[in-house]
Amino acid sequence: MHDDALLRMEKITKVYPNGIVANNEVDFSIRKGEIHALVGENGAGKSTLMRILFGLEESQKGRILLNGEEIRNDSPHMAIANGIGMVHQHFMLVPSLTVAENMILGVEPKKGLRIDLQKAINETRKLAEKYNLSVDPLAKVQFLSVGIKQKVEILKALYRGAEILILDEPTAVLTPQETKELFLELKLLKDQGNTIIFISHKLHEVKELCDRITIMRNGQTKGTFNISDVTPTDISRLMVGRDVILEVVKDTAVPKEIVLSVKKLVMANNLGQTAVKGISFQVRKGEILGIAGVEGNGQRELVEGITGLSRIAHGEVVIRGEVVNRKSIKEIRNLGTCHIPEDRMTYGVASEMTIEQNILADKFDAKEFTGMILTKPKAIRKLSQKLVEEYQIKCSSPLQEVGMLSGGNIQKVVVAREFSSEPLLIIADQPTRGIDVGSTEFIRNRLIELRDKDSAIMLVSADLNEVLELSDSLIVMYEGEITAYFADASKINEEELGLYMLGIKHQTPEEIGGIVYEK
Repeated sequence: MHDDALLRMEKITKVYPNGIVANNEVDFSIRKGEIHALVGENGAGKSTLMRILFGLEESQKGRILLNGEEIRNDSPHMAIANGIGMVHQHFMLVPSLTVAENMILGVEPKKGLRIDLQKAINETRKLAEKYNLSVDPLAKVQFLSVGIKQKVEILKALYRGAEILILDEPTAVLTPQETKELFLELKLLKDQGNTIIFISHKLHEVKELCDRITIMRNGQTKGTFNISDVTPTDISRLMVGRDVILEVVKDTAVPKEIVLSVKKLVMANNLGQTAVKGISFQVRKGEILGIAGVEGNGQRELVEGITGLSRIAHGEVVIRGEVVNRKSIKEIRNLGTCHIPEDRMTYGVASEMTIEQNILADKFDAKEFTGMILTKPKAIRKLSQKLVEEYQIKCSSPLQEVGMLSGGNIQKVVVAREFSSEPLLIIADQPTRGIDVGSTEFIRNRLIELRDKDSAIMLVSADLNEVLELSDSLIVMYEGEITAYFADASKINEEELGLYMLGIKHQTPEEIGGIVYEK
């Protein structure tokens, strides 16, 4: 430990009532004016450690020192008073309020008895200019992009006087371009004397942005290093306790008959604007078709049209020879379709229900689990236990509430439910977003296994590395259209793909024509 530490956490221990040891005598320290990475698999204890620092959790043992003086963060209010702010993975903003109104919530400037909204607007503008975080104080939060919402969260913490900023997975929902912009802004914050704790699973980002790194595994710290002294492989090994294969190993695909056929599909977004503009493509058995694109170019609406979540405006979706335009979600699933949704908390799980209830949500009405009147608890428990083990879900039991799990383990619950239904068509939308390297490796390998067992897979991912490594063939979406098609995804690199994603390059209709296997 260094004597020049601005903040030090010593021997922090946290055991939950269910017996799970989240932090086991953890030591952690940061220096003033550094960007310090905190990494570890989901369930390694990093979020718990930061929740203790921010006053959201209480440790049973240990102490926190700020500038050599012991502090007690019994609540977020106390943490903020001590100059510590936190930007959560799931934003804490009120959508119906403006940026300025969100900024002052709980710390409203007053003019007599009334709230001084003009002061809030001016302060927001001043802060935004100082840190180059360009946001409009009068804009309603519900209409902002994810990248801008994140800036608002950072500004909100700075407005409250935060000098130490905890950022939990800040790039999980950002495009490569937004991430680049965020990094410039974080470096500016650092240059102006702020200190940043950066929680992330993206090791290349950690290498690019951070000065030092602390690695956690199983509730303990495995060391703090200068970022220049460790490679991504070193970091992975310390996180997981074994070598993680960062490259996907797979045989060449052997595509068979068409399972999904999208024909001249038109979809509107929730503002009524046309988001998908008459696209056609197919996905075949035994192949992974990747869909690359900067988020917000029609991918979400495309997925919602195929899975029955949204109404199709024109065109048709055909699964295994059946037009599904007017079919319910259940009827589409009964055709052998499974869906890993982009937003696991909204569409993937019911967070206040148990792992067992979530993992078997699509199977409770099956004969082996339901009699004439009652369910068959023994059969249900047996399968839920089997899936928890098979998918390596870290929990105390299948009866644990899903909301209590880490992000990677929640994703594994979703994946276990979807993949265990022996799907013929898999719609995987951001399947590894915001999860650790171990869980990512596990899910990617499962997708390859299912492809080799003849599932047809459509993969939507904002992670270029993932799209390039997993896809057999690839289409690029830009402004609701297909602007490029690569029959062999291994023939394109990240740089070139980026040009198509940004709309700088377009293929001709003849080149794209190869994706339409049938007229």
